[in-house]
Amino acid sequence: MRTPLDSPFSPGSDTVPKVWAGRTSQLNDWRDVLRPRRLAGIHERGRTILGEAGSGKSSLVRRIAREATEAGDWATPQLRIPSGTDPIKRVASALLDLSSTAGLSSAREKRIGDLLRRVETVAASGISLSVRAQDGPEPYTALTELLIEIGRAAMRRQNVMVMLHIDEVQNIADEHARSQLLIALGDALAYEETVALPGGPQVDLALPIAVYLTGLPEFEDMAGAQAGAAFARRFQTVTLDAIDDADLTAALQTFVTEGWPVATEAGGAERVFLAADAQRAIVERARGEPFLFQLAGERAWYAGTDNLITAEHVKAGWRNAAPEAEAHVQRILDRLPTRERQFIEAMAELAPEERSLTNIARKAGCEKATDAGPTAQRLDRTRRIIHRGRPYRFQHRAVEARLTSNWPW
Repeated sequence: MRTPLDSPFSPGSDTVPKVWAGRTSQLNDWRDVLRPRRLAGIHERGRTILGEAGSGKSSLVRRIAREATEAGDWATPQLRIPSGTDPIKRVASALLDLSSTAGLSSAREKRIGDLLRRVETVAASGISLSVRAQDGPEPYTALTELLIEIGRAAMRRQNVMVMLHIDEVQNIADEHARSQLLIALGDALAYEETVALPGGPQVDLALPIAVYLTGLPEFEDMAGAQAGAAFARRFQTVTLDAIDDADLTAALQTFVTEGWPVATEAGGAERVFLAADAQRAIVERARGEPFLFQLAGERAWYAGTDNLITAEHVKAGWRNAAPEAEAHVQRILDRLPTRERQFIEAMAELAPEERSLTNIARKAGCEKATDAGPTAQRLDRTRRIIHRGRPYRFQHRAVEARLTSNWPW
């Protein structure tokens, strides 16, 4: 018998779903590239993972952080930056917690004690801290110095990474705060520690530090406009695409063949199975979106109590989920600037084979196709909502469905 308490589906950015789909390249990047190279003292840039709401960016990095913690690494929790708040204070507080994990709070060196007190002051006052001790360093440099000290402690411990995850970075609207934060983190990532090897030679090694930034696609423009090449040198940016239906199907396959284990009232265990047609129905409704995938699975689970989830359960559950699915996609549309919204609405009104830049621009009321070129580029490269091929097509299939049909109803 299945109950809501046993559901392995979890829509939302604050969890790591038990039913995981896709994002293999980003997970492998952590496991096979970023972590081993940094542990070996080889430079690797920080990672910026962007995407529209519901693309799974925060859950992805939460999963990476969980893997890091399970491996014995020192990882911050998800440091969400609400709009209008001071990111310097938030990160300073998190670094103080990491410093305790690293054993720095019990260090006897005066310079460590002085540094911790400086960071405590920054954690209390943040970007508004106007004085530096007379002609002393800018407050944000204390973050760099403390992160370096934590990295040194991890290097001494051996095979330990330091990982920071800063979420909702697009909310850092203050250019001064954003610049200070990126410089503080970037300087720590670029720092090299001189280490003596057996026999006498010395080498300069990068510290075992990883920084993940997650947020909406416009953050790339915000950071690039201010830091430009410096940001690109220190942070590698990827914008998440929709997940392939094959990956969504694979994520549900063990449900079909082996069932999902749940506890019984008697203290035993039984399994809940997913019918093959229910598997297809969930994937169809997800449209490649992690949030919609989890939502469809959750509501199908809630739609009955027996140990077989059927296509009828998926349909019944989706009727309850449809308002939330519609609101989710509508929020994405409502965030778009007017020209981008007009462009995709014009594109949606054309038959798929007629979606050329010339036709879309004409439909959107542009005098020349070239007038719509920059808008199309942003919708493709920055937002991953469309793909500029021959013909143009939608990458964000839920947006396409919302604009071209009565989906999700």
